[in-house]
Amino acid sequence: MRNIDFHCHSEVSDGLHPARDVVRFAATNGVDVLALTDHDSLGGLAQARQAAAEFGVSFIDGVEISVTWTSKTLHIVGVNIDPSEAILRAGLESIRSGRLQRAEKMAESLARIGIGGVLQGALSYAKKNPDMIGRTHFARHLVEAGHVKDVKSVFRKYLVPGKPGYVPHEWASLADAVNWIVASGGIAIIAHPGRYDIGPNAMKRLLGEFKTAGGLGVEVVTSNHTTEHIERFSRLSLEFDLLASRGSDFHGDEDGRVQLGRIPPLPAQLKPVWSLIPSLQ
Repeated sequence: MRNIDFHCHSEVSDGLHPARDVVRFAATNGVDVLALTDHDSLGGLAQARQAAAEFGVSFIDGVEISVTWTSKTLHIVGVNIDPSEAILRAGLESIRSGRLQRAEKMAESLARIGIGGVLQGALSYAKKNPDMIGRTHFARHLVEAGHVKDVKSVFRKYLVPGKPGYVPHEWASLADAVNWIVASGGIAIIAHPGRYDIGPNAMKRLLGEFKTAGGLGVEVVTSNHTTEHIERFSRLSLEFDLLASRGSDFHGDEDGRVQLGRIPPLPAQLKPVWSLIPSLQ
């Protein structure tokens, strides 16, 4: 069975490592097929593709698109995309244009509770691509500055709805994100669905709308999915006739996340997303 990882990040978005190093880590961990899926950016793909040829890893172009659905932020992974597709590139540019404005508001909100200098601190973590500044960059700075012990604690204390550093933002619509991926020849996948605060009925509504828009897959196995999550989303993938995907959501060693390729295999009864990718047959 091939070790396929269809979800990871480089420093182009909110990962800690250059794309080349991400691919090198994947090769070291025995990953056979890797998709780099940086948030709202295609900037790391060329470097990753070149590194994959060097390290003997099959490479699939990917992206992870930020979406607003019923006032909640979701993520849609696209794999086997064409990064030169104008519709996709224009859509991603429209998302990135709002990130710095949101970051400024987040810093202002934290300053009001006595935590100053956060924007510059966050930007120091996003220096490779300031247009991609996001909550993870803020979290890393707040840990470094000693305000909170770790990244997970930062999110719980400051960066989720109802907390002082959280600023709502309108990302792409679900339909637009799926359309951009499909227009580029890619496969749209709902990322880490177990992470969202969505009840059972709303989750079924989300999956229905996603499929109607042209979405084809759901991430069943990922780093923050428990055994119960895997069982639940296996059932839902079968119920909605969606393909199943597997991805570590690797960002970097220091974040304490699961390593590249070090996640359970897909349950045998599911049809994998990569069954639709000719180069992997």
